[in-house]
Amino acid sequence: MEIRKALITGITGSGGSYLAEHIVDHHPNVEVHGIARWHSTTANNNLSEIQGKVKVHECDLSDFSNVFQVLREVKPDAIFHLAAHANVRVSFTSPLSVMQNNIMGTANLLEAIRLAELDPVVQLCSTSEVYGQVDPKNVPINEDCPINPSSPYAVSKVAQDLLGYTYFRSYNMKVIRTRMFAYLNPRRTDLFATSFARQVARIEAGQQDELVHGNLDSVRTIIDVRDAMESYWVATMKCKPGEAYNIGGPTTMRVGEFLELLKTLAKKPIPHRVDPALLRPADVTLQIPNTSKFEQATGWKPKYSFAQSVEHLLNYWRKRVQHETTKH
Repeated sequence: MEIRKALITGITGSGGSYLAEHIVDHHPNVEVHGIARWHSTTANNNLSEIQGKVKVHECDLSDFSNVFQVLREVKPDAIFHLAAHANVRVSFTSPLSVMQNNIMGTANLLEAIRLAELDPVVQLCSTSEVYGQVDPKNVPINEDCPINPSSPYAVSKVAQDLLGYTYFRSYNMKVIRTRMFAYLNPRRTDLFATSFARQVARIEAGQQDELVHGNLDSVRTIIDVRDAMESYWVATMKCKPGEAYNIGGPTTMRVGEFLELLKTLAKKPIPHRVDPALLRPADVTLQIPNTSKFEQATGWKPKYSFAQSVEHLLNYWRKRVQHETTKH
């Protein structure tokens, strides 16, 4: 299929901005539109590299009329639905806000597409969190693994996932569901890896004395955010509507091992301790995907090595901390 106009929900967010960069850099003939809430504070920072090459529409997914209006104006061939409250730990303290935002925002988007009588491919970006705490006998996790969410955030993503499937079944809408496993994303500070890298850079710069962390025993399979966003594009081109696909990287490790690796790359010793506030009421500790269904459908493989991803993450935060230091 040919995509002439792409619309990214949550374009100013940590994932959406990388996806916008990928499309601008690798598919210059595609007109890139995005929606962001009018009070989004990250817009200028995350899109600074491609300023003027994307059109951002002020739109809150919780406002149906607003969503409908933007869709009628843009008429996209492809929609990448990334917008979500995505902090798992915060979802335990603000569960209703997270569920209201994620579930109703998705319902408004799908219903607006239907009522605007548009027929785009919809890439519904779900998460491995929908599988919850998986029985070791189901590892590596395939798409038929029981859905068993362990947090209000995961519940909201299950609802998004099922809404997408329902609109495919009921209205023949071209919805593709991708379930992304852990990725290294410098722009998203609530992810364990980004939090660690940021704190290492701050300790190196003398702005912080020790690194604080939550549970170090969780096992994660890691992919580079730039690979993750490219895989979303590939999924839209090659995957089958109505189906769900796991996407993840080839590197599996404990969160604690990742911290030890950063300590070896740091320019000075990194003391660290557990902060009880960073522990979740329920944690998902085993997330290893079987990605063969996606690979067979697309032939896609990650480009960035684990070492390149870690270097990208650390350098991003070293530069950012240095910039913040010189500004003050």
